[in-house]
Amino acid sequence: MPQVAKLASLALACPFLSLAQATSPSGTPAHIIVTVGHHYGKAAPTLTRDDLILTELSEPLPLTNLVPLRGNRAGLELFVLVDNCSNWEPGSKFEELNRFIVSQPETTAVGIAYIQNGMLEVAQNPTPDHDRAVKALVAPSGSKPASPFGALANLIRRWPQGPSRRAVLMISNGINPWATDVLRDTSADAALEAAQRAGVTVYAIYHPGADYLASDYSKLYSGQIQLAHVVDETGGEVYFLGFGPLPSLAPFLTDLAEHLANQYSLEFLAKPVEGPGALQPVTVRSKIPAIELMVPDKIWIPGSQSGWSVKSGSL
Repeated sequence: MPQVAKLASLALACPFLSLAQATSPSGTPAHIIVTVGHHYGKAAPTLTRDDLILTELSEPLPLTNLVPLRGNRAGLELFVLVDNCSNWEPGSKFEELNRFIVSQPETTAVGIAYIQNGMLEVAQNPTPDHDRAVKALVAPSGSKPASPFGALANLIRRWPQGPSRRAVLMISNGINPWATDVLRDTSADAALEAAQRAGVTVYAIYHPGADYLASDYSKLYSGQIQLAHVVDETGGEVYFLGFGPLPSLAPFLTDLAEHLANQYSLEFLAKPVEGPGALQPVTVRSKIPAIELMVPDKIWIPGSQSGWSVKSGSL
């Protein structure tokens, strides 16, 4: 009789097991970098998966994990990308940038690249040897003005994908001298798409060229607008005060370091996408009041046939 009762219980449980399997969440595994931005209090709050809500086109998606990017998951590749035409009295500001690079944790590999006449020049691939990275860093001396965003897109597309998260600190005036629309620049749009597809977060420090005092202010404004457009929509932050150079980079580099130290990988199940994949708009909200979350506006969801690949090897 006990064996019969056991079989009967199992038979009764089977429909519920089948129902649980049928209603379990399904979708395409994806992840997004979530940064805890400005917040009240001395220390950034520690987030859990239950603190967050992710939606795609206003529809909540299942969250599967939230991984703090610390400890053995703290790996970061950070490229410092310097626009050589943004050369207004860099002076001590680059000494501050040197100290910022040297102060990075050993889990951060730093690369150095330049925009020279609108073209990308990689001086140092990401390395955990921060002194070596500093040796490759020189202040901008001036070059022919050109759009900086083509070089940014080129850097991202050539950057090998590895286990570490990736970010760019771009120092530029953001000006495309050939742009005809203050609010729209196709080269900035292309750089943004490349960053969102690759999951690269872009930060920017606005720094003007030596002739900025004689420049058309609409051009300076347009440059700042395009920097903000690319940076904000990748989940980063842009730093500027008016059209002139920042008096010091130190407080902004400190803010950047805090952002990088308070990031999470939020894993979720996205709606399936047909074909090679697509950039999908997403929104991440916190249930905790008084904190700012910085996330990309869109992320790349791979489809049944992936058409996006990243080259391996050095840049």
